[in-house]
Amino acid sequence: MDEINILWDTHAKISFQKQIKRIAEDSIQNAENVRFSILSMIDKIPENPEKFPLDRFKVSNNGMFRAFEKFSIRVVYFIGPDQIKILRVRHTKQEPENY
Repeated sequence: MDEINILWDTHAKISFQKQIKRIAEDSIQNAENVRFSILSMIDKIPENPEKFPLDRFKVSNNGMFRAFEKFSIRVVYFIGPDQIKILRVRHTKQEPENY
């Protein structure tokens, strides 16, 4: 089986860094724990890309847009034929956006 690459949308990467930075303002240790946990979950997506539920905010989702939440951070990704693309990273308190 070919290896599936994980790519990050630029805005998703910046948003993730901002979320971690906000957490670090209160606790560097918590920020590192959140960062490590979420990145570990993302790294495991290629093992079973459909593990997480369909993204309920994606209009006309064909099953390729999935999302998970951990520590009040929501990660949306797209399953492509040879890659997983991280599309969005948002705090769950932010107003959800349909797309």
